[in-house]
Parts: sequence; structure tokens; C-alpha cells
Amino acid sequence: MGLVVTIIILGIGVALVAFFLLRSFLAPKRAEAIQSLLKQNKPQAAIKAAKALVTRDSRNADAHYLLGLAYQANQSDELALMEFQTVNQIGDFSGIVDEALFRTKIAALYANFNQAEEALKEYLLLIKREPDGAQHYFNVGNLFESRNRTDKAVQYYQKAIQLDGKNAQARSRLGLLLYRAKRPVEARAELDAAVRADPDNYEAWYCIGKILKDSKDCVVALTAFEKASRDAGLRVKSLIERGGCLISLGNMERAISELDRAARLADDDSNEALYARYFLAHAYEKSNRIELAFVEWEFIYRHKPDFKDVGDKMTRYQDMRVDDRLKDYLTVGQEEFDKLCHEVAVALGLTVRDTRQIDGGCDIVAVEPTSKWRNAKSMPKLLRFLRISDTIGDATVRSTHEAMRSEKITRGMIIASSSFSREASEFAESRPIDLCGKDQLQALLQKIDM
Repeated sequence: MGLVVTIIILGIGVALVAFFLLRSFLAPKRAEAIQSLLKQNKPQAAIKAAKALVTRDSRNADAHYLLGLAYQANQSDELALMEFQTVNQIGDFSGIVDEALFRTKIAALYANFNQAEEALKEYLLLIKREPDGAQHYFNVGNLFESRNRTDKAVQYYQKAIQLDGKNAQARSRLGLLLYRAKRPVEARAELDAAVRADPDNYEAWYCIGKILKDSKDCVVALTAFEKASRDAGLRVKSLIERGGCLISLGNMERAISELDRAARLADDDSNEALYARYFLAHAYEKSNRIELAFVEWEFIYRHKPDFKDVGDKMTRYQDMRVDDRLKDYLTVGQEEFDKLCHEVAVALGLTVRDTRQIDGGCDIVAVEPTSKWRNAKSMPKLLRFLRISDTIGDATVRSTHEAMRSEKITRGMIIASSSFSREASEFAESRPIDLCGKDQLQALLQKIDM
């Protein structure tokens, strides 16, 4: 009887040993098969095989890892993260699981699901494991930046650059943070290095364009924004910036072309659409195409009534829509505008001696009729006609006064389609300059044939 029991126990022992030997032999083979399925881009088959492996051994880290990879390949990131978390809990990296690669993957998934704290823990473990890994420092910096910890982000970006001077991502992000911190010289150095390392770093090109535009170097900024516009995500913003540069350079036709393109590309409800149309309206206004500007202002007002000064612009030009004479004053070409101003001067009882174009209007030098006193000399008068929408400040009145003095003209008049600021009126009070705002202009226009 004892012999029988011994034989049974021995048989069971042999069977168990055989079972574990067989499992230890088959498990790697099954893992290799799953890896092969992943390489063949067969995620569904890989998921099925990996699940079977997990069912046989729920503590098999390799099985959970491969199942996570299969879920990732199948665009099921949430399920992949759950499997990777199980791998983390098991903590066995003696098999096919490469710990550094695993932690990089799980950290990226945590970041994608806005679990910044967990992602940060993983990246810090990676830094401890691989202290020379520049990309780990960049990833930590990126997480700190997303949490508005700019000081920490700068430190980690700088460390990433120290370890890898050609890390274009780190230089680009550092440059952007320095730009936001009003440190344009340092920012430009980092951004230039970023595009040298990676000429297709469009975010860096966009920021370089902003720095150049801020420093009034609009010609070079245009090139930077053109390069940035090759990125679909930056295209609309870059076109708006190009339009702004072209307005500053006085090239309204090209500005209108760029801004109109931006407005058509932008989603109607987006801030980008509002800014594109606002600057497009500004370019139309500068080109005296007020009706077209009004179309853009009305679009903006429908979507966001309190956007910048759109409401004021519409109010300012409302009279133009019911007063054809004022509309002509604001919208006709320069040659016709000069003739119109000539007629106003005649209606004032003056004889025109000279007409010349100025920015936003024209200057007319005219004289009053010959005095009844034979020896009296006709005194010239400078009439400055302006067709601009902005309130006219004292700088314009001062420049008019300087122009009068340089030409030895003792009297002047500014006739404008807008109003004058308090400072402008106070300056003119003690000078021989009359100010005529929109209401007086409309009255003068009624006196001439148009």
C-alpha cells in the first residue's frame, strides 16, 4: 500500500514538473507568435492570442505588456493603459518587457489622458534610470509647461539642450517661453538654433516671425510666416500675421489677399475668423473700400458684438450708408478725391493755388479773393483734408501747424471725416487753425455739385 502511494505522489510530482517545463517552453513561443502578429499589423489576432496568454497566467507581465501593445495598435489606448498599469503593478521586467521603453509608453498614455502627475512620475523614473536621456528632460519640461510651471519647464528644457544641442523641440519650446517672458534676444537665439536643427520646425518659424514683426522687421517676418504657414495647424494664424505685416508695409492689395484667404480657411465661430476679418476690414478701410469693410464688421458683430472697436467703427461710418456725398468723400479714388476737395475749397470762397496728396487725404493751398485794398497782399491758407476713421489727435494738428510754418502760411483748416480729440481741440484754440469734423464736412459737401 505504501509503495502505491509513493508511486502516485511521484507520478504527480513528475506531471507537475512536466507541466511547468512545458509551460515555460510554450510561453515564450506564444509571446514570439504575438510579437509576430503585431509586426504583421494584425492587432485583432494579437489581442485574441494575448488574452489567452493572460487567462493562463494573470501574473505574466509579458502577456499584459503584449496585450497593451496590441490594444495600442488597435487604437484602444484606454485599454492599453489598463494593461500597462497591470505590468507596473507586477513589476517584473526580466522577460521581453524593456523597462525604459515601457515607461516611455505608459508616460505618454498618462499624458494623453491628462494624468500629468502619473506621467511625471514615470518620466522622473526614466531620468533616474537614464540620466543622459535628453528626451526625458524635454518631456518633463513639457509637462511642467502644460501646468503653467514655466520656471520648472525652462530648467528642464535647458537640461535637455545641454545633453543634446540639436534637440529642436526643446529649443523651440524654450524659445517660445523666453518670448512670452519678454526676452526676445534670448528667444531668437534658441529659435534660430531650433530651425537650424530642424528646418521644418514650423512652430519655431512662427515665433521667429512674431519677434521680427514686433521689432518692425516686417519684410523678413513675411518669410518666416510663409514657412510657418506650411503647417496646417498654423496656416490661418500665419496668414493673419502676414496680412498684418503687409498692412504695416502699406501693401493693402496683398494684405487683402492673405487675410481673405485666412478668413475663408478659418471656422466661422473661431477667434481666428474674427481676427482675420477684423484686419481684412482694416485693410479695406485703409483702401477706402468702406462698403467691403462694413461686410466684415457686420459678420464680426453678429458673432461677437463686443469684439474690439467693431461697434464704434459701424457707428462711425453709419452716416455714410445714408449720405451718398459722405460716402463718395470716403471711397472715391485719389484723383477724384482731389477734385472733390478742390470743389469744397471753391465753395469756401477760396482760389486754389496748389494740391498735393498726403497719407490719408490731401493738402490744398488756397488764397482768399483779392482785398478791396489795392496794396493788400492775398494771404494763403492751408486746407488739410483727411478721410480717416480714427479720432484725430493733437499730433496731426501739430504736424499741420509745422507744415504751415515751413511754408510761411499763417492760417489753416483741417477738414476731417471723423472727430477731434480734446487735446487736438485745445492745441488748435491758441493757433490759427480751424477744425472741421464730420458734421461740418457733411454741411460743406451739400454746397458743391457732385
